[in-house]
Amino acid sequence: MRILGIDPGLQTTGFGVVDADGHGLRYVASGTISTRHLGTGNLPARLKVLFDGIAEITARYQPDASAVEIIFVNVNPQSTLLLGQARGACVTALVSNNLSVAEYTALQMKKAVAGHGQAAKAQVQEMVRRLLDLPGLPGADAADALGIAITHAQVGRSMARLAEAAELSKTHAGTYRQGRSR
Repeated sequence: MRILGIDPGLQTTGFGVVDADGHGLRYVASGTISTRHLGTGNLPARLKVLFDGIAEITARYQPDASAVEIIFVNVNPQSTLLLGQARGACVTALVSNNLSVAEYTALQMKKAVAGHGQAAKAQVQEMVRRLLDLPGLPGADAADALGIAITHAQVGRSMARLAEAAELSKTHAGTYRQGRSR
């Protein structure tokens, strides 16, 4: 399964693409989409750059699934609102390209990648490098996006098994109720 991970940001959005085969992971690509060349007052144009960038990445790498980091509430409510709009542009681009979208918090990603939720950016970068056998450290935003993709590769399998078990449970419970006499 090919997974596209996204670390949304209004100035810089990270992306990372990995192939997951069983427990094996293989690096495909990573990088950033930047809106720094546009003025901070031109929000619609910045959102369009993010939307178009995600659409282009999706067309180029043809992922089977995507995962996006859930934003946290900043001290500054205005920053949180702007980041939410950037995240919305990314999610909309993914959905408009018929991708399923899983969501993970930074804490979940750090636990999955580095083993603890308080991992620093440098620790996440190093663990992503090791897990994907990269020759060097990826940039911070790309590393977070790769971490989100890795998290989905690890957690997604477990979630799929739980969904199957829940569906199986419903089937057996329904059969039992239909077959019993009153």
